[in-house]
Amino acid sequence: MSEYKILGPRDTGKGILIEYDAGYINPKEGRNYEILKESSNHLDHSKPFEFYAVLQKYNTPNRNGRVYPEKILKRESENYRKMIEKGTSLSELNHPESSLIDLDRVSHLITDIWWEGPVLLGKLKLLTSPGFHERGIVSTKGDLAANYLRQGVTLGISSRGVGSLKKVGEQNEVQDDFELICFDLVSSPSTPGAYLFQDKNDRMKYEENLEEDKKMSVDRHVGESGNKSLDLMKRLTDYLDK
Repeated sequence: MSEYKILGPRDTGKGILIEYDAGYINPKEGRNYEILKESSNHLDHSKPFEFYAVLQKYNTPNRNGRVYPEKILKRESENYRKMIEKGTSLSELNHPESSLIDLDRVSHLITDIWWEGPVLLGKLKLLTSPGFHERGIVSTKGDLAANYLRQGVTLGISSRGVGSLKKVGEQNEVQDDFELICFDLVSSPSTPGAYLFQDKNDRMKYEENLEEDKKMSVDRHVGESGNKSLDLMKRLTDYLDK
C-alpha cells in the first residue's frame, strides 16, 4: 500500500483517515470518570485483557466532520472480518502517521466484530507479555495499554484507513475507494461512544450525548494531522521506544 498524507478535519481528496478527537474527552468529568473508575476496578490481571468497544458508526457525523456511508463501512467490515479469521487484525497504540502497521507498535488484536443497527461493535485482546502479568514489567505496547487501564486511564478506539473525502453539505463524506486498515487505541476517539468496556451489555453506558457532540466544533482540532491529546500520547510512546 502506498504512503499517503494524513487528511485533516477540513481536507478533501485522498489520504489517510484517522478518527481522533482534539482533546474533548476529559477523564475528570462525570461519565468519563465513571468509565475510568469502572475499568480500573474490574481488571483481572491473572487473565488475558479482553474488552468490547464501539468501533465505528455509519451515516453518523463524527467530530472530524466526516460521515462513513453504510454501504462502504459494511463492505470494509466484511473485508476486515477476513483479517480476523486469518489472525492478522492487528492494531497499534495511538495512530502513527502511516498507513502501515508497525509490529513494534502493535498493542492489540481485534478478535470479533458485529453490527447492532448503525453501530459496528468489536472485541479485542491486549497483547501483553508474561513479564507484565507476573511482575508488572512494561515491555510491549500491549503492556503499556494495559498499564494505562490499570492506572485508571480511559482508552478509546479509532479507525485508520486510506480513502478520499468529498464535501457534501456541511460534512466530508468518505468515498468508495476507502480501505479500512485497523482500529488503533487512542486517548480521544472521534466516533461518539468509542471506548473500551468489559461487559458486552454495558455499551449504552458508554454512549455519549449526541446533542453535546453536535455542539462541538472541528475548530478544536490542532494542526493538519494531529491534536494535543494525540501529541501527548505520541511523545510518551516515542520516549518509551528509545
